[in-house]
Amino acid sequence: MPPRKRRSYTAEYKVEAAHRVIDTGRMIAEVARELGIDPGMLSIWVKDERRRVSAAEVVGDRPLEAAERAELLRLRRQVAELEKDNAFLVKASAYFAAMQRNPRGSS
Repeated sequence: MPPRKRRSYTAEYKVEAAHRVIDTGRMIAEVARELGIDPGMLSIWVKDERRRVSAAEVVGDRPLEAAERAELLRLRRQVAELEKDNAFLVKASAYFAAMQRNPRGSS
């Protein structure tokens, strides 16, 4: 049997998962089960996020609210989608420019 591939998580996912615990006061085990991840790993993410929020407050920065984090995540997804669309349009315009230069398809 081949070894299981280790899953990796983005920083945004870790922060969102940690805030499911921090913002709602739910148990780490409950949220971990809901997300299908190891409770020990989620515990580390929660601890790291609480430490980050505390450090930001000491410096005088205000951590993002849940709505701000959700909007940031939505905007990042939108930017990624727009970048994919843009890359497609660049390829399409190059294709059609080449077709105009060589309308019969012969070299």
